[in-house]
Amino acid sequence: MIGRLNHVAIAVSDLKAGIATYAGVLGAKVSEPQEEPDHGVRVVFVELPNTKIELLEPIGENSPIAKFLEKNPSGGIHHVCYEVEDILAARDKLKAEGARVLGDGEPKIGAHGKPVIFLHPKDFCGTLTELEQI
Repeated sequence: MIGRLNHVAIAVSDLKAGIATYAGVLGAKVSEPQEEPDHGVRVVFVELPNTKIELLEPIGENSPIAKFLEKNPSGGIHHVCYEVEDILAARDKLKAEGARVLGDGEPKIGAHGKPVIFLHPKDFCGTLTELEQI
């Protein structure tokens, strides 16, 4: 069902510092920042030959990333994202298997402009998992 790894998301308290690390220190190509108000984040994508790293900075106190950073002040890996061909079919199969879809279960539009859902970390080895329709 799942396809390739789309990205690994890292929560950061300072997006500019994260960009400086990845673009300056590591020499990676980094996208322009974009705001995703529906998800409460500002993001950039670090483009690698085989996948992407998404740096997430919270927008406001109610951002899920702000809550993550309260528990992890230094930041860290927030979630992994896998590609799926049909997000609704994937969601329905996962729910039938007992997996919990976060939120209301309906896909939202993610940072790539494509439908995404998030799966409860307790159902996936302690890892918050995002599925993105390709």
